[in-house]
Amino acid sequence: MSVSLIFVIVIIYRSHTIRVLEPEYTIMQAMIDARTSKGLTQKELSIRSGIAQGDISKLENGNANPSIRTLQRLATAMGKTLRIEFL
Repeated sequence: MSVSLIFVIVIIYRSHTIRVLEPEYTIMQAMIDARTSKGLTQKELSIRSGIAQGDISKLENGNANPSIRTLQRLATAMGKTLRIEFL
């Protein structure tokens, strides 16, 4: 019984984690999609935005949390508009 209980707890924990992280993955994918749709490399986006290429890589890989100001700079550099919604 304790093995089953542990298994259920892990599944619930992992499901909760996925739901909590989903917005972060959505932002990461939107950044990658916007950059690649413009045909930009991370280095080119770095030059346009003034944000280090390494920092862009960290953002796209989920290893950093961008501020709204950073997202705005990236959006502007890609000719995009940043829109944040509460649904």
